Amino acid sequence: MAKFHYQAKNASGQLVQGEIEAAHQQEAIIRLRAQQLLPVRIAQVGGVRSSVGKNTSLFATRVNGKDLQVFTRQFATLINAGIPVVDSLKILSEGLRPGLLKEASAQVKSSIESGRRLADSMAQVPTVFDKLYVNMIQAGEEAGILDGILQRLAIYMEKSEKLKSQVKGAMVYPAVIIAVAIVVITGILVFIIPKFMEFFASAGKEPPALTQMVVNLSNSLVNHWFVYLAVAVLGPIAFLQWLKTESGKDTFDRFVMKAPIFGEVIQKSAIARLTRTLSTLLGSGVGLISAIEISAKTSGNIVIEQSLLRCKESVTQGRTFASPLSKEKAFPDMVVQMISIGEQSGTLDIMLGKIADFYEDEVETAVKAMTSLLEPLLMVVLGGIIAVLVIAMYLPIFNMADVVQ
Repeated sequence: MAKFHYQAKNASGQLVQGEIEAAHQQEAIIRLRAQQLLPVRIAQVGGVRSSVGKNTSLFATRVNGKDLQVFTRQFATLINAGIPVVDSLKILSEGLRPGLLKEASAQVKSSIESGRRLADSMAQVPTVFDKLYVNMIQAGEEAGILDGILQRLAIYMEKSEKLKSQVKGAMVYPAVIIAVAIVVITGILVFIIPKFMEFFASAGKEPPALTQMVVNLSNSLVNHWFVYLAVAVLGPIAFLQWLKTESGKDTFDRFVMKAPIFGEVIQKSAIARLTRTLSTLLGSGVGLISAIEISAKTSGNIVIEQSLLRCKESVTQGRTFASPLSKEKAFPDMVVQMISIGEQSGTLDIMLGKIADFYEDEVETAVKAMTSLLEPLLMVVLGGIIAVLVIAMYLPIFNMADVVQ
């Protein structure tokens, strides 16, 4: 058990501080909330951040979203049928394929048998059950509607996976076209250009400037192929590692949000994911401040996360959620207006769900529009590159023909 130093607000809004023992930071937060304390700042004593259940390896094992969604729906069905939590987890664990989810469910079952609550037990496996999952389970346990909460989670994950697949699907076609084009262009430069140069060299004339540029590129690729191969292999790995840093994540997220073609899809998908998360949390009985904090951490975009955290500070001071949100450029006016109406009518969770439905449809439309725009654009660019290579190869032949005439 580690010690954590915390600063938190009590029920009367006063700031209190102290130390609490917990297996990791998530459990410390849950224990503080159980004491009616709202954590403001929490850090492990000694400055060492807890890494329980975390794997920072480049090839870290992760639970498939579809598998977790099926697990959640089956869990809800078993609980709804009146089967105790421990027995339900045992049944689910026995039916799962060997892997992280099977190990996690067995660990949660053992933790419950030792006297812990379901939410506290799941918090011990953050690589499988994130903050959103744990907090909703906690709300379900406290309200006595665990089966309903699990159904909500399953529906949320279904919609979230559908949204992800739409965005990823839009990226597959351009990626395949670019990969094939790189292979074709590399083949031309490595195998065809040198054959042409043998023919040109026998003519004893200097090739045109464009041809010489292509020849130089071909020679560089043939003589220093290992450099290009190292860049092709190590480049993506270095990029992924850079994305894991705070500065890299911040820079990349801000770039994609402003990108001319992809930016609209990224923004709409981020808003759809955020509003769906907030709607699910609020509808499950999680408080607004906690829901904003969890949604910020699970938004997957640093721009949205920072905007939400600024709003959370304002809401903590007693303002409405829509008021600070209207000052954030990442959120369209329509979203702010609908949230404001939801707050005034007391149906914020329902209104957020409607926003999520709207933007999920918008993402689908934007993905189709982006794909229809990228297809001709890629063809023009790649066709232009091939045309330049062909012209560079045939220019010396045209010059020879002129000399013969």
